[in-house]
Amino acid sequence: MTAQDQRVRKLRRTSTAFVALVAAGAIGMSSAMAQTTIDRSKWSPDYVREIAGTLEVDTAKECAEVTPLDYEGKVTFWYVGPTEAEPDLHKQMDQEFWDAFKETYPNIELTVQNINYNQMLDKLRTASLGRAAPMLARMPILWGVEFAAKGFLQEMGPEDVGYTVDEFWPGAMKSVTWEGTTYGIPTNNETMALIWNSELFKEAGLDPESPPATWDQLVEYSNTIKQETGKSGYGLVARVNAGNTPFRFMPVMWAEGGGALDEAEDNPTYEDVYIGNAGSKKALQHAYDMYVRDKSVPVSALTNTQTENQDPFIAGQLAMVIAHPAEYATMLDRARKATGSDKEIAQKVVDNMRYGLIPEGDVRRSVVFGGSNIHMFKDDFVDGGEVDRQAALALVCFMTSPEWSTKLSWVISNPGNLRGFATKWNKERLDSIKFLDVATSMLPYGVPFPVIPESTEIMNIIVPGMLQNALTEKMTVDEALADADDKVKELRSGL
Repeated sequence: MTAQDQRVRKLRRTSTAFVALVAAGAIGMSSAMAQTTIDRSKWSPDYVREIAGTLEVDTAKECAEVTPLDYEGKVTFWYVGPTEAEPDLHKQMDQEFWDAFKETYPNIELTVQNINYNQMLDKLRTASLGRAAPMLARMPILWGVEFAAKGFLQEMGPEDVGYTVDEFWPGAMKSVTWEGTTYGIPTNNETMALIWNSELFKEAGLDPESPPATWDQLVEYSNTIKQETGKSGYGLVARVNAGNTPFRFMPVMWAEGGGALDEAEDNPTYEDVYIGNAGSKKALQHAYDMYVRDKSVPVSALTNTQTENQDPFIAGQLAMVIAHPAEYATMLDRARKATGSDKEIAQKVVDNMRYGLIPEGDVRRSVVFGGSNIHMFKDDFVDGGEVDRQAALALVCFMTSPEWSTKLSWVISNPGNLRGFATKWNKERLDSIKFLDVATSMLPYGVPFPVIPESTEIMNIIVPGMLQNALTEKMTVDEALADADDKVKELRSGL
C-alpha cells in the first residue's frame, strides 16, 4: 500500500470529492500531528474552482452523531457578529444560521450576544475573571491562546464534534494548540489580497492590469499615483489597538524577512525576537517613505482602519488597499446604495476593481493567516458554574460543519472546514463573488500570529505603536524599531 493510499484510508469521511482532495495532494497527513498540509502547486484559483460543487453534506445527520437532535439543554455564546457596515448578505447568512440551528435543535435554548470587535476582548477578560463567561465564544484567531494559557478554556478539538484534524488548515490548528493541548476548532480562515483601481493606475501611466510585484514596487506605484493624479496611492493603516493594523503591516515585515518573533519561519520556536532585524527595518521604512517622505497615503492613516479606507476608495480617491474577499461585495453594496452623481462614480470604481496576490518581499510572499476559532470555557469560569457540554458541542458541530463554515463565511472569509471548499455553496460563492478565487489562492502563503499569550499585546499595541513612533517622527525608524524590540523582550520576560 502506498503512502498516499494510507492517507486516504485514515480519513473518516470518504466522499468522492474529499478523497479527490487527498489524491490531488491538497490534503495530507503529517507524521507527528496528523495535520493538514496544502500543496501550493495545486492550490490555485483554477484548483479551487475545480473542486467546488463536488460534495454533498447533511449537517443535521452529521451533528446528530455528536448530540441527538431531540437533546434538551441550553448554551450561551458570544461572538463578533455582523455589523451594519457589512454586506447585507453576511447579515442574512448569520440569521439563517440561527434559524437553521433552532429548527435542527428545537429543545436547545440559546442565549447569544453579538459584541463589537473592539469591545469583546476586554469583555471576555472581565467575564472570565468574574466567573461570568459564556459557555462558548467565537474569537478572532489571535485571542484564544491568552485564555488557554490562563487555564480558562476546556480541551476541545475536531474529534469532539465528529471531524478530523485533517479537515482543517494546519495553521488554523496551530492557532488552537497551546502546550500540546487543543482548545478550540477553527470556524473560518481568511487571507487578504491586494485590491487596486485599474482606472487610477491608467491615469498615473501604470499598466492597469499589472499590480506591483514587490513591496519596493508598491512604494514606487503609490508615489507615482500621488504625483500623477493627486490621489492617494495606498491605504496604509496604522491605528493602535485595532486588529486591522497588524493584519496589513505584518505581511510586509514577514515578506522582507522580519517579524515580531520567528513566526514566519518554517519551524518557529517563538524564542527569537525579530522585530529589530533588517527585514523589519525595511518594512517600517516602506511605511515611513509612503507616509512621511512621499505623502502618498492618506494623512488619516494614523487613525484609520480599513473601514475608513472604503469611502475614499469607492469615491475614486484611493488606488490600492489590502482587504478581505468581502471588499468587492462591500463596494458593490455601496454602489447600489449610492445616489445622484455619487452612484455613477461608485459604479465606475466597482467596474475597475482588480484583485491580485499581495506583493513579495526580499524573502517571501506572505499574508496573515486569519479567521476565527470557537472555544469552550471551563465550568469554573462560566455564568452559573456549569457548561452544558452536549448542547455546546451541538452548536460547535453546526458552526464548524462544511455547510455553515462556508455559508457564514460567504462574503467575509473562507470555510474553516476544508470540505467546505468542495460544497455547492462554495461554488455559488465563487460564481457570485468576483475575485474570491484570487483571494482564496493566498491561503498557502498564510502565516499565523505567534501562538503565545502575549500575541495580542504585541500585535495590537507594540507593532502599531512602533508605526506611530516612526510615522509621527517622534522617533527615527531605527529608534522606533529598538523601542519595539525592547518592549517585546520585556513582555516575553515577564517584566
